[in-house]
Amino acid sequence: MMDRRAATRALAGAALSGAPLLDPLEGWLQPASGPPPRRRPGRLGVREAEELESTARAFRAWDHRYGGGLRGKAVLGQLSEVAAHLEEQQTPAVEQRLYRVMAQLAGTAATMAWDSGLQRRAQDYYVLALRASHAGGDRAFGANVLAGMARQMLYRDKPQDALELVRLAQDGARGVAGPRVRAMLHTREAWAFSAMGRASAFQRATAQAAEALDSARDADEPYWIAYFDEAELAGVTGGRLLDLARQSPQQHARAAATEIGQALSRRGPEAGRSHALDRLGLAECHFLLGDLTTAVEETHRAVEAARATRSSRVRAQLGALYPYTVGNSASRPVREARDMIRDLLAN
Repeated sequence: MMDRRAATRALAGAALSGAPLLDPLEGWLQPASGPPPRRRPGRLGVREAEELESTARAFRAWDHRYGGGLRGKAVLGQLSEVAAHLEEQQTPAVEQRLYRVMAQLAGTAATMAWDSGLQRRAQDYYVLALRASHAGGDRAFGANVLAGMARQMLYRDKPQDALELVRLAQDGARGVAGPRVRAMLHTREAWAFSAMGRASAFQRATAQAAEALDSARDADEPYWIAYFDEAELAGVTGGRLLDLARQSPQQHARAAATEIGQALSRRGPEAGRSHALDRLGLAECHFLLGDLTTAVEETHRAVEAARATRSSRVRAQLGALYPYTVGNSASRPVREARDMIRDLLAN
């Protein structure tokens, strides 16, 4: 069970991978234990719990749009307040809601830390979010947390660990995850396969994601998964095809550009970080295809989109685009694109 001291211990750990990370998480599949005795009676009611839920929702929306850790301290302050309330004896209904708020706040803190390049801290917050969602009986959000941990492993070039985390999420959320959650988990599975170079398995998992999403039109699902729509599926699929295209440009670059183009046509600049990542991915696709004119045009759009977000992930992908402009220094438009990238990365 979670309290302030347990939260502090969870945040003090080091980033792990392999068995040291995966084996302790198996407890996610077991029923939560009963609450420990508490000394002070709690005074929170349903209204206060709803206010905390609204705050957690606002922080998550901010992070999804802008990325980075601009409001990270505010999230941690709210997380500490929720932990303090959980030290008191609340009514069972309020206590469960507080655990779920803690899970969502810790998940947002993890994403903010990860997006700011603080990988070890992000993993600690993910573990805290998983423990809180387990205590709150929210298996669907717990699966979402494990999917976030899988994404972190993929960025650390550990696709097998990522696949194990996704499978753990799918097992734990079986029977309670809605179609959007299932679709999202299939895309993380597909991502792991693409990172392993398993193109056929990637295609199979992507098709399963599309099939699950197709049944989501009338489903009643939590707000935190509403972002996963056709645009998100296209963007994620395009990004993973781009991963494959870096090894086999002629085989995958065109398909990657098509998927990313569909994502851009369905969500605009208001998508913030996702829009910037789509723009960067499309520019790289055209560099891989040898279409320098379009690549330069897309690079200009990508740099402008990157200016609107504080995400270090966007900066990292912008840096990965830079080498494509170095080998074509004789072209003035390419030099100008290179200067734009360098100027933004320097600020």
